[in-house]
Order: sequence, then structure tokens, then C-alpha cells
Amino acid sequence: MDAHLRDMRYFVAVAEELSFTRAAERLFVSQPALSKQIRQLEDLLRVKLFDRDRRAVALTAPGKALLPAAREILLKWDEAQRAVSDAAAIDAARLTVGISTSVGRGLLSTMRARFSERRPTWQLRMRQVNWDDTSAGLAEGDVDVAFIWLPIPNQEMFKVCVVACEPRWVAFPEDHWLAGRDEVDFAELLDEPFLALPESAGPLRDHWLALDERGGREARIGGVVTNAEEAFAAIESGTGIVLLASGNAALYRRPGVHAIPVTGLPPSELALAWRPDDHRSAIRDLVEALLAS
Repeated sequence: MDAHLRDMRYFVAVAEELSFTRAAERLFVSQPALSKQIRQLEDLLRVKLFDRDRRAVALTAPGKALLPAAREILLKWDEAQRAVSDAAAIDAARLTVGISTSVGRGLLSTMRARFSERRPTWQLRMRQVNWDDTSAGLAEGDVDVAFIWLPIPNQEMFKVCVVACEPRWVAFPEDHWLAGRDEVDFAELLDEPFLALPESAGPLRDHWLALDERGGREARIGGVVTNAEEAFAAIESGTGIVLLASGNAALYRRPGVHAIPVTGLPPSELALAWRPDDHRSAIRDLVEALLAS
């Protein structure tokens, strides 16, 4: 019986971490399952790959001999998957980008220009997705990459690259008591009704309600909104106020709505996300185009 790629992946993880616990966390498997798989590999090869006791894990001589070969096998397989994916996508030559609010910040225009330099025959198509899908279409496979706000449910399912880290602001109607203020401390807002994302947004809903900074006090929910237009309407009607990233503040500056900085809160993070099993080199080029902006 031959060894499987999974065996090589598990072996390399333990060899690099020199810890079954850390390797199991990295692979998202249980430690007993990982240990069992390594023992089966050792039985198959009829060698001992690791010296292990309660305190330490170390590679044996056979383990050290196997490591570079195992890495090369995994590298070749990743390259093969990428080549297959590229061949399958050659007719499509298009990436769909999911967004839930306007990205702004000059990111999209710069990303388009730099990606076009790398892939002149490819197109980028934007797809607007409501806030009840915090992955902006990525989880359901509707888009290839997505701009998302962190944190999101099941974030470990995706690869993410943070592209903006920004202070949080608050948007409110023009006749609100905050009108005329240049900034406000979050402690002054604890009794205000807030607009919330749908409950399916999980930790992202909590982030935009700033639950961790409320000292255990529950947030007053004035209403639930699923997109920017609903948020605008709810603010203008006095249903509630809403936290937002500073880079999106210009979006909320419209007749009837104002926005100012909030102190006492950690920043928000905007990221580009993609599926880890998407090995197309076009995805890599898009991420590099964005990072170069």
C-alpha cells in the first residue's frame, strides 16, 4: 500500500511544528487522529519518524531524510492543482469579486489597474451581496474572492489578507444630539439604540455593536439592517445609530445623515478573502495586485 498525500501533509506539519498539539491545530484535526495517522505512516515505511515523549518531539534520521522529499511532493501537487485549475478557467478568464458595501479607498480602481497589467485578457466582475452573508458570497461559491469585514463566522475556512485597518465612526441623523460634535467617546453611546446586522453575522454583528467594549451591558437594538440602503433609511428615520469604518464614512455623508469618529474602540479590519482550495494563479495575481496598491 502506498502513502497518501494526506500522510505527507500530516508528517510535514508535525515535522515543522515539532508538536502534535500545534500540528493538529494547524491541520484542523484532532490530536489522536493525527497521532494515529503518523503511526500508520511509520508502520507503512517500517521506520520510526519521530522520537517523542511528554516533553518534546524530534525527527529521527529517517524522518529527516523524508522531510525534504515530502515537502517536494506537496509542492508538486499544489503546482499540478494550480495548472489544472488554470487550464479549466482559460475560457472563463474572469474573477467575480464579492462586496457587501462600497470598498472605496481607491482599492478597487488600483486593484483593477494592477491586475490588468498581470492579466490583460481577464475581467473582474463585482457582485453586491447583502450583510446576512458575511462572506460576501464566498461561502456559497458565488464569488471567487470577497472583500469582507473581520471577524466573520467560520473565518478559518478562508484565507484572508487584511487590506485596511481603520478607526470606527458612528453615523446618526442630522437632528441627533451628536450633531455639532467633532467626535464622541463610545461610553457616551451605551444607551443609544443601535442598528444591527442579522444574527447570522455572528461575531461581525458583535463587532459593529462593540459588545466587547460595553462592560457586560447589553446593546439596545433599534433595528436590523441587511444592506447600506436599509441602514441609510433607518438612520434617517431615527430608528438607530450605526458604527462604521472611517473609510466608509463618506458613504454615509448624505442629506439627513452625519458621521463622526468614535474614541475608545479598537479599529475595524477590511480583508480580501478566498478559498484555500482555489489554486488558480489568477487568485494569487489578484491578491498581489491589491497588496501592491
